[in-house]
Amino acid sequence: MASSEPQRALVVVQLSGGNDALNTVIPYTNGLYYENRPQVNIPQEEVLPIDDHLGLHPRMGAIKQLWDEGKVAVINGIGYPQPNRSHFRSLDVWHTAESEQIGQEGWLGKVIRDLDPKGENVLTGVNFGRGLLRSLYAKGVPVASVGNLETYGLFPDIKDAGMRQMALQAFSQMYGGEGKDMIAQYISQMGTDALKGADILRVAPQQYTSSVTYADTPIAQNLKSIAQVLCADLGTRVYHTVHQSFDTHASELTSHAKLWTDVSAAIGSFMADLQEHGKDEDVVIFMFSEFGRRIRDNGAGTDHGSGGVAFVLGTPVQGGLYGEFPSLRDEDQLEGDLHFNNDFRSTYSTLVDRWLGLDPVSITNGVYEQFDFI
Repeated sequence: MASSEPQRALVVVQLSGGNDALNTVIPYTNGLYYENRPQVNIPQEEVLPIDDHLGLHPRMGAIKQLWDEGKVAVINGIGYPQPNRSHFRSLDVWHTAESEQIGQEGWLGKVIRDLDPKGENVLTGVNFGRGLLRSLYAKGVPVASVGNLETYGLFPDIKDAGMRQMALQAFSQMYGGEGKDMIAQYISQMGTDALKGADILRVAPQQYTSSVTYADTPIAQNLKSIAQVLCADLGTRVYHTVHQSFDTHASELTSHAKLWTDVSAAIGSFMADLQEHGKDEDVVIFMFSEFGRRIRDNGAGTDHGSGGVAFVLGTPVQGGLYGEFPSLRDEDQLEGDLHFNNDFRSTYSTLVDRWLGLDPVSITNGVYEQFDFI
């Protein structure tokens, strides 16, 4: 279902593995940083300063340019109470906005449901990558999960729509039989939605032209696909993609530099593409990781920590520093980690309310103080 009116869209980029916040937003004038990071540090002269105390990783040049344009909100000290250093549990907390118990639905799934309560558009939410993350799951909410936009769909080699529908029905019957009708019906319905979404999404690359060249990296190609769908005006409001792995226990200086080279360049290309197509006023990007790393390095890398950093980027964003940068003093640490000082659900609440125009309370599972970056 195409939309004739510009609609605000949210693009979520998950940096999986636990991005090292201290080597991303670097306290380059703080001697404690270099004392705690004798091996895994960014030399002061290589940092890209954003003020007199903090600077970005030297491979984040495109994001630094966006910062200079006032389009980047840096959210320092982001996290949640009683942090968990397990990838699986911490991601589950971020995905469901529930830190005290196991959440049943994803925050973005609930956003999609509130944006399209009647389920009229099977493409209100689209994930670019394999599988469907917990953040996008909510009961009765269809979400397209696209590995390759050019070949997306169930049974893509079957060209005839009727034959594909027959194949889908046969597939669902494998789960049928006595007591399994609901499962078969669910699979059939979700498959039908996927077929509808595939047929609609196929037009996106055909309608898209751009002078922007994206790098041949997974994150850049996923953001290019997002740009193609955005420019096709298919009514998609929530986009999600993942880049990994930020789990830098060893060889961090090399691997972290490569990760940020790829992410920053991809974000820069994406923003230039949006501007070229007159879409930059309609899109906000939220970029996060499940936790930060330990303050002290392990000689070659850094281990799982807690308090981290997130970014909100876009033309509509009021750029600047949000959240207090955590103290590195021993007495202020949390068992060797950065202390969080703002709950990630404050950022969610701000995006949901001020950007998407929805009531955030049921989505964030509570009332949280909001920021002024929107």
